[in-house]
Amino acid sequence: MRKPPIKTGRQVQFKNDESRKKVSYIDKMKVKIDSPMGRRQYSKRLGCIEPVFGNITVNKGMNKLTLRGQTKVNAQWQLYCLVHNIEKLQNRVH
Repeated sequence: MRKPPIKTGRQVQFKNDESRKKVSYIDKMKVKIDSPMGRRQYSKRLGCIEPVFGNITVNKGMNKLTLRGQTKVNAQWQLYCLVHNIEKLQNRVH
């Protein structure tokens, strides 16, 4: 501290070394996605997720959620996803 405390005070100490400057998870993910391998994987991910939403909305008829509240909506969405995955497993077996 620049001046000694007049009464009882707290002393705070900050380290200005490199260990305090941690890279955030977002920055780590940006580096991964910008690499050539990451771009290939990410482009595959973007291509294969669209049919899932199309199947659930068109074939299953889920245009909007019928329940209210976040926990109920999450449960309803997970049930639709579960049905979709079970159908994929069934088609893969036959």
